[in-house]
Amino acid sequence: MTKYWCPHCQAALFRWKQHDLEIIYKCPNDNCPAYLKAKQQLSPEEKKLQQQRSSQFKLHYQYREHHYTEERLKHAAPSPARVDLLRIHHPPHWVGLILAFYVSFAIGARKTALMLRQLFGISISHQTVLNYAEAAAFHCHRFNLAHKGALDTHLSGDETYIKICGEHAYVFFFLSETRRQIVAYHVADSRGTLPATVAMKEAARTAGPEQEISFITDGNPAYPDGLHFLNAQRQAQASGQPFTHHKVIGLQNLDSESEEYRRYKQLIERLNRTYKHHIRVANGFGSWNGAIALTALFVTHYNFLRPHMALNYQAPIPNAELAAIPLLQNQWCHVIDSCTALLK
Repeated sequence: MTKYWCPHCQAALFRWKQHDLEIIYKCPNDNCPAYLKAKQQLSPEEKKLQQQRSSQFKLHYQYREHHYTEERLKHAAPSPARVDLLRIHHPPHWVGLILAFYVSFAIGARKTALMLRQLFGISISHQTVLNYAEAAAFHCHRFNLAHKGALDTHLSGDETYIKICGEHAYVFFFLSETRRQIVAYHVADSRGTLPATVAMKEAARTAGPEQEISFITDGNPAYPDGLHFLNAQRQAQASGQPFTHHKVIGLQNLDSESEEYRRYKQLIERLNRTYKHHIRVANGFGSWNGAIALTALFVTHYNFLRPHMALNYQAPIPNAELAAIPLLQNQWCHVIDSCTALLK
């Protein structure tokens, strides 16, 4: 059986809790410097509560041994749609118009169908708008993963909540520093370690073996837990130097680390607001695939089609072919064509 020792007092850790995905080991030493320091930092009220409900305070050093398989670490992806864009009866440029209104301009499916009918004489139902969008998302997701752009040293990440079937779900994003492109997105049912690990793994997927990667997040403990798992994998595979992590806590800079890395947290918060603006028209999602599909389409719009003021009104990921196309709907068609051409 594997044995671990406390890095603060060298005491042998004991197996405290065991779950399907992890085993938690705990330091038993009441004289451990880490335990004494954590206990000393408690307020008088917390010390009194700790005597009554000690289980609510995690003062002893803990180590988590994660057991994630490749199947568990699978990235959320849109399902193949019932509609085949290669076999639709409508002209292909209609799909571009639908995506321009529904995704780029954040107009709901019903209003998109209404605008197409009254502005262009295109008679389609709102369900057709949704069907075509989900079909396009299947191809756009692959386009996003294949054209992530160059990674920077600092990747800022955060999660924001959405509603799926009336329940809370979460979307994890990671953003690169210089070009402001989204390098990872993942839809999950919790803010736990597993989805955070999936998002961080995808964010660093294209990093070179010697490239330095530093993740900047809030105080969610899922991120350092996931980073520990990824670094253990890299060490076992001898695939490069370990990733680092920096935390930005709260809304005020109460520590030097938060002050130094606050600007990265502000970047990801702006991205969350932009994302919420584009999905607000959905008024919650009726299915997981619908949420994943619209998120993938949003990333395509944000990375390749949306002019960014901080980048002199260029898209975060430059694409010469897309830049040569003046109309937004035709740019959407080009993205779809570049993916579906491989299936013809």
